[in-house]
Amino acid sequence: QVQLVESGGGLVQPGGSLRLSCAASGSIFSINGMGWYRQAPGKERELVARFISSTSTNYADSVKGRFTISRDNVKNTVYLQMNSLKPEDTAVYYCSGKIQRFLGDVITNYWGQGTQVTVSS
Repeated sequence: QVQLVESGGGLVQPGGSLRLSCAASGSIFSINGMGWYRQAPGKERELVARFISSTSTNYADSVKGRFTISRDNVKNTVYLQMNSLKPEDTAVYYCSGKIQRFLGDVITNYWGQGTQVTVSS
């Protein structure tokens, strides 16, 4: 059973920072394309940041210069450092990754359960 578990969300004032973590666990042969998405009330889920390859990333224009995605391949964990947070960053943040459970397995996109980030004074 593969699981992605996010942590680190919470309530923060505008201008503050949070660091989200997402740990993948279970039977994992390979994991690629890990990234973060978010969904605000009444809006569609949108990309925040993701790894395109082992060294390349892309970010939503709205978070460039404020958010940084990183990862620890040994721990199968991806992080999202969020600085200079704004009220419009308020959303449920989801982690996603393309995972093979064993050699030859189909590549499946897995999602975490989400973590709430609220930016408010």
